[in-house]
Amino acid sequence: MKAPLAALALAALLTVTACGGGEAPAAKGPQPLRMSIWTSNEAHLKLFKEIAAEYRKFHPQVGEITFDPIPFENYTTTLTTQIAGGNAPDLAWILENSAPDFVGSGALVPLKSKVENAAELVPAATRLWERDGELYAYPFSTSPFGVFVNTDLVKAAGQKAPRELIKAGQWDWEHANEINKAVAAKGKNGLTILNFDYKAWDNLATVWQGWGAKAWSDDGGTCQFNAPEMVEAMTFMHKAIFTDKSMPGPGTAVDFFSGDTAMAVAQISRAAMLKDATFKWDLVPLPAGPKGEYAVIGQAGIGVLKKSPRAEQAADFLAYFTNSANSAKLAAYFPPARTSLLTADTMAKTSPMLNGDQLQKVVIDGIQKGVVKPSHKGQAELAQTARAALDPLWKPDADVKAVLDGVCAKIQPLLGG
Repeated sequence: MKAPLAALALAALLTVTACGGGEAPAAKGPQPLRMSIWTSNEAHLKLFKEIAAEYRKFHPQVGEITFDPIPFENYTTTLTTQIAGGNAPDLAWILENSAPDFVGSGALVPLKSKVENAAELVPAATRLWERDGELYAYPFSTSPFGVFVNTDLVKAAGQKAPRELIKAGQWDWEHANEINKAVAAKGKNGLTILNFDYKAWDNLATVWQGWGAKAWSDDGGTCQFNAPEMVEAMTFMHKAIFTDKSMPGPGTAVDFFSGDTAMAVAQISRAAMLKDATFKWDLVPLPAGPKGEYAVIGQAGIGVLKKSPRAEQAADFLAYFTNSANSAKLAAYFPPARTSLLTADTMAKTSPMLNGDQLQKVVIDGIQKGVVKPSHKGQAELAQTARAALDPLWKPDADVKAVLDGVCAKIQPLLGG
């Protein structure tokens, strides 16, 4: 979406939530609940409806509970438009990149006292959804990024498999780049970062975090795109793309799951797409960078909208939807944030595509120590502005430092200074 529209939508959100919620007069009879989501997957919806049906057995005051899919591409825009237009859902999924706007705006109902055993939630998973010690959305999906490897292509290029390098203490970006360079020299694709496509730059955090780089300071006030760590990381990627050819360049159609690509940085949920793979594959942690080992996670939270006239009942349903028993069911599709469920044995039951080592090293360790992708208030406008400023970087003769200086010149005013 265009930045001005995003800014207006979020400004509207802040305006409508300033007056609080639940103004509607009490209605008679069973009251419906609506949860906005971005999945239309039949298996997901079937599970959600089963949980809702079980809840209604013991809550006759609740009518139909509906799960309203909104296309992912326009999810936040559509949701904020609904809220501003007086058609807010009772509950909503929230992407990690819009968490600061929702949590900071006062749009959401406090949940800490509602959530079952909130103390067992992993701190790294709740940090984004908290403010002043209160929890404003439940992190129902905390999905680490790992590297899916086509081991057939790696072997055909005469390279050591990443798992061998892990055992030798050599699984880092330099060694990964050499493997992908060799595969590319054989006519196949090296490394792809899923959903990046030279547009969604926040996915590059899966690489630059290894250099200790950040898009902005921890307090969100200072651009760090042109800091030395980021310049080094982006120089590495630029060389990989245009000199080593180890990463497909702009405009290249890449599909790891068809077998034409050596490695893909992606979230672990993508393993389901390898069910009928015609090649041997592995899943390993992100390679170490100059700053050592690290992990990056993507998240989704569920919040209750203050504007809902049924906010109290919605919060009660959220507590049921995310309790320990239902979290175990949801873990089949959405990696949990509850420590009681973060064991290889438990997760093996819900993730049969992955073995114990993959679950421990990529999923469990990733959730416990991972850093969430960049997010900031006004993220939509920031994302558009940074994307446009980064466009000159994706050319063979780009001056990396100059481009990154330009990014900071453009986004620093949006960071508040």
